[in-house]
Amino acid sequence: MPAAVPPASGEQGLIDRLGLPRPLLWGFIGLLLFMIGDGVESGYISPYLRDNGADTATRAAVVITVYGAVVTAGSWLSGALSDVWGPRRVMWLGLAVWGGLEVVFLAVALPTGSYPLLLLSYGLRGFGYPFFAYGFLVWVLAGSPPRRLGSAVGWFYFAFTGGLPTLGSLLASGSEPLIGEYATLWLSLALVVAGGFIALVGIRDAQGGERLAAPGVSAGRSIVNSVAIIFAQPRIAVGCLVRIVNTAPQFGFLVFLPDVFSDDLHFGTSGWLQLVFVLGAANIFANLFFGMLSDRLGWHRTLRWFGCVASAISSLCLYFLPAHVSGEYWVAVVCAALYGATLAGFTPISVLMSLMAPGQKGNAIAVLNLGAGAATFVGPLIVAVFLDALGPGAVTVIFAALYLLAAVAVRWLTIPEESRQAVAEDTPLMDVTGPAVT
Repeated sequence: MPAAVPPASGEQGLIDRLGLPRPLLWGFIGLLLFMIGDGVESGYISPYLRDNGADTATRAAVVITVYGAVVTAGSWLSGALSDVWGPRRVMWLGLAVWGGLEVVFLAVALPTGSYPLLLLSYGLRGFGYPFFAYGFLVWVLAGSPPRRLGSAVGWFYFAFTGGLPTLGSLLASGSEPLIGEYATLWLSLALVVAGGFIALVGIRDAQGGERLAAPGVSAGRSIVNSVAIIFAQPRIAVGCLVRIVNTAPQFGFLVFLPDVFSDDLHFGTSGWLQLVFVLGAANIFANLFFGMLSDRLGWHRTLRWFGCVASAISSLCLYFLPAHVSGEYWVAVVCAALYGATLAGFTPISVLMSLMAPGQKGNAIAVLNLGAGAATFVGPLIVAVFLDALGPGAVTVIFAALYLLAAVAVRWLTIPEESRQAVAEDTPLMDVTGPAVT
């Protein structure tokens, strides 16, 4: 495997300047391929299920809803299980679940048109990518030098969001006309398996992949602790709320902005979809920038000003500026790019969550992932409650206010002495212990 060959000094210097943890390099490459494979289906899976076994759009939506619920559960469990089983084992489990159930989905459920089997195989496959990807996130946080944690997390989200859905959808747009939708799904399986093996074999000797929890902590106890930590350490609960605020407005905007930009501003559906692409592309590269910046400027400072406050400003710009200069599409493009970039200012929240609970790193990440899942329905819920009564402008102001409240909440994301010492000595978090929840 390429990881066994030491890089040349010039290559090593470039990797270090880019903020990549060199022992985990192949993990980032494998994660990108894995997430490209996972994202291939994102643009057409709903109508494909409708026409191949689900029979109606509603039944297809049920399958996807079950999948989403399982993804949320898997995102939470990935951190708790990484504490006791080790990130390496959780990643292998994620790869096995994704690959095995995808074979059942493609080779049995789709050809037979069995709706129960579609529901079971595709739905439970939702455990696959969270176990693999978020298991790797725990590995990154445990094994990277603390002074480069922001950069390392930035690279994680670069690979994650670069694959799902951006490059995955782009690949599907090219492969589907050539080989068809069904063969494209098999192609996605090949990419996932290839990416999984590249990552897990390439970083097999990297530190941080083994058990992180204290001796005697069982898997069941770790799962319970991943809930108890919210009450035992209020700052972890605050971190979860900040993570919810990070993307809840984004999911809320996806509910009502399509009508605003497509119909009210007359940009059409294609114009709106291009804005979504611009927002996502800006976010991908901004993850790298703010990750590296946070290691120099400070994690709290970057999160407060470039994440919370800047997102408050950019969210207001996204709605109000294009309406104020109606007909100028380039203004909407700039605002979408600005909003996508400021969302990446929240990258340091992953670093802070891992540092706030040195005795339960995986459980802290489990709570972080729970916040990410909760954001997918909190944002639309706010829209459902306030849109008809107050209008889209007022809803946008509510979202901006949430970002400002999150900026205030950053002050409570304090780091305990054990973690401060580790950062000062540049000791990997896998070697740092702290009090566990009882």
